[in-house]
Amino acid sequence: MEITVNGERREVPDDATVARVLEHFAVDAARVVVERNREIVPREKYGATPVAEGDVLELVEIVGGG
Repeated sequence: MEITVNGERREVPDDATVARVLEHFAVDAARVVVERNREIVPREKYGATPVAEGDVLELVEIVGGG
């Protein structure tokens, strides 16, 4: 199915969850905040949050520094 990830149309598995999308794109779930359709998804719900055709995800990487 097609979804939008950070402004780009991307193909993901049909039965995707937020966690599976992160795995699909080799993104470390511990280092990102995920917004799905303009709502932040709590990290503990990544595996239970389904992704549907046409959804819009924004992946924001957490960067530490000093």
